[in-house]
Amino acid sequence: MKIFPIPLFALALSMLLPEPALADSKFAIPETDEGLPGDGPIRRYGWFKNLWERKRTGWAKKVEQEQGALVFLGDSITQGWGDNMGNSFPGLKVANRGISGDTTRGVLIRMQGDVLALNPKGVVILIGTNDLEEKASPEVIAGNLKLIIAKLKKHNSKMPIILCNTFPSSASKRRPAEQIKKINQLYFAAVKGDPQVTVLDTWLLFADAKGDAKQPEFPDLLHPNKLGYAKWASALRPLLATYGFTETKPDDFSMEPGFVSLFNGKDLTGWGFRAKKTLKPLASFDGKKASDDGRYRAINGRLVVTTPPEGRRVQQLWTTKEFPKDFTLKLEFRATPNADSGVFIRKPQLQCRDYVLAGPWKTLEKYRPQEWNEIIAVVKGGVAHCTCNGEVLNAEFKVPATGPIGLEGDRGQMEYRRIRIKIAK
Repeated sequence: MKIFPIPLFALALSMLLPEPALADSKFAIPETDEGLPGDGPIRRYGWFKNLWERKRTGWAKKVEQEQGALVFLGDSITQGWGDNMGNSFPGLKVANRGISGDTTRGVLIRMQGDVLALNPKGVVILIGTNDLEEKASPEVIAGNLKLIIAKLKKHNSKMPIILCNTFPSSASKRRPAEQIKKINQLYFAAVKGDPQVTVLDTWLLFADAKGDAKQPEFPDLLHPNKLGYAKWASALRPLLATYGFTETKPDDFSMEPGFVSLFNGKDLTGWGFRAKKTLKPLASFDGKKASDDGRYRAINGRLVVTTPPEGRRVQQLWTTKEFPKDFTLKLEFRATPNADSGVFIRKPQLQCRDYVLAGPWKTLEKYRPQEWNEIIAVVKGGVAHCTCNGEVLNAEFKVPATGPIGLEGDRGQMEYRRIRIKIAK
């Protein structure tokens, strides 16, 4: 994948070079805070005023051609990804609405012209780090975020909103880890329980053991490089697929001889809810594209366990059939950062997670974060030998004599596909 972010020197140069006066002043930063929504800092440095007005004036000329785009809204981190987000999402119409140096309040006051005027198909938000440099409190920053979300929801009550956790940085950049963690906690509290907003854990995705940015991904401890942008793109792709922005064609896969599919890719036929303790059937979802609570969905060959809006919610989906004989189970899974799920083999749960961040197997060499990974469980005589991409997870996983196959949802989004089984003769 080719990603061409704007070099850091180019961003710096744009801050230093003087800009010619622009005739259309309606896109200029208001001279005072009087009557403006929100609270906290609005930057009015000369370089920023020029950049802010120039960017917005240019975008106003593209409103018609960018109708229905997926809008990326933010500051220099977003701006630095480039006009087409580094070609990270081929075939998807995107609009970059990041302005270097912007704050949550700056974003709030430019919402109508820069975002809502596009009638966006969806919005990806990453904002807040510059507020800290201007000494705004996490509470003020989160208050502005609430107003931003409210404007988006008022404009379109069904439009998907992806809220990225504020990226880690460094105390040397006047962005200490504890303050960023507090912002992210308040951001989550502001949208908790709102099914229109999905929070993506892009803080843990990038943070080191101290909670700071890693220099190999953030050379200046603030802006991502090519590697950082690639990780951000990978983290977003599963959500974009679930929302129907990408991966809109059915999965093209041919099973090996002797295997039988447990998931037809079109609906949840063959799956249902069971009582947690007894595993007695409670509901069957034959012919339905989603479970009754909407947590499990069949989307273009993927069985998606969606992100719970309340943060964590344990739910289990089971096959309506049981499997008393020895068998080989194969499936592929893809997890958003720090997602937590599980695969039940008759009854016991094999942890299936974003292993690098969520564990318990954090040192797997072949695990591919936010990409598809294969689990194989070979059951013989009450013991399952379980691997991920060929690496052993559990060589002696004891299972009952019979039972169904289950998939758990807990935290984050998990997707499964190519779920198939081969019964021993």
